[in-house]
Amino acid sequence: MQLTDILAQMGGLQSIARELGVSETQAASGADALLPAILGGFKKQAQPAGLEAFGGLLGQLGGGGLLDNVLSPQPTDVSRGNDVLGQIFGSKDVSRAVAQNAAAQSGLDPALLKKMLPMLAMLVAGFMAKQQGGAPAPSSAGGGIGGLLGGLLGGQSGGAQGLASMLDLNGDGNPLDDILRMVGRVAR
Repeated sequence: MQLTDILAQMGGLQSIARELGVSETQAASGADALLPAILGGFKKQAQPAGLEAFGGLLGQLGGGGLLDNVLSPQPTDVSRGNDVLGQIFGSKDVSRAVAQNAAAQSGLDPALLKKMLPMLAMLVAGFMAKQQGGAPAPSSAGGGIGGLLGGLLGGQSGGAQGLASMLDLNGDGNPLDDILRMVGRVAR
């Protein structure tokens, strides 16, 4: 099962669509285009620090409450999502580049994708934090956060997982540096 499907089953894509005034199809298309970079950012955080520290980071960022915030009927506190993005991407320039790249892939307006990015980051971080709390991850082969990250980022069939590995042009396990290089070429 792909992460986009999991987020749709939880009601996350419906919440994003409702809040941004777009169709669920547009929300799913935006999610498919944005998830590889978000997952790549989380993978980059988990690698040097180790999975234990990564789990602690998820808790510091808001844990499962991030997911609940997006799913609630109240407007999402996107400042929490921006904190997540700041942690995984390091700068707003990377977030803008990710939105531009996703717009080129999906055909959606970059301004819409910029609004969607923090909400989607909150969904993913909150989902991973809740899975770490003991519930088995639907797409995970192994247990715990390591199995979850492996399942979400591994070379499973198509979708965001395949895109994440396709975007990793230099094979270092981090598609973000490659995305930034691509955007740097475009911006010049």
